[in-house]
Amino acid sequence: MHDIEPYYNWRHIYISEEDERSPFYGRVYSEFEYSQAIYNYLIHPQWDDFGSHTLYLKVILADYEEKYVIIELIGEWNDAIENDIMNLKREVADKFMFQGIYKFILISENVLNFHSGDKDYYEEWNEEVQENGGWLVCINMPEQTQYDFRRARLDRYMDLMEQPDWRIFKPFHLFRLVEAFEKKRLEE
Repeated sequence: MHDIEPYYNWRHIYISEEDERSPFYGRVYSEFEYSQAIYNYLIHPQWDDFGSHTLYLKVILADYEEKYVIIELIGEWNDAIENDIMNLKREVADKFMFQGIYKFILISENVLNFHSGDKDYYEEWNEEVQENGGWLVCINMPEQTQYDFRRARLDRYMDLMEQPDWRIFKPFHLFRLVEAFEKKRLEE
């Protein structure tokens, strides 16, 4: 896991640690010192800690004009023990919503396991974004993780979308693709 880096090809457009409105503003990273781990596996030092011991993230783009953020996740999403959704909502999403962002794209292809807990934070987050014309979408969640996510019926609050080639898009085009997916889903 130590060689899985957050997607870096948009860094010429956005860097979360340089964004004064980002929850990760001012963070300093080492390229050589691996200090964070998921269980016994070290992870690349560019991933951001937000209060979970098993799930890390990287804000790879925030667009305050279009009101969306793209967040890449890695690790085990564990609501049963760690209450990761609470930490994600309180420490990251709430801070972006305070800045007017209500459209969340979560790249979850590196989320290897999911353990469900309460639905309250999913419900709360979903209601808050919908009240402001927003949505929550997870892209490329692995099949076994999706199975557990759907079994907990959390796909009622956060949509699951497959877009294996998301890296070929510019951020705005990926956003437009996801937005079109959401519009079509709402029309059905």
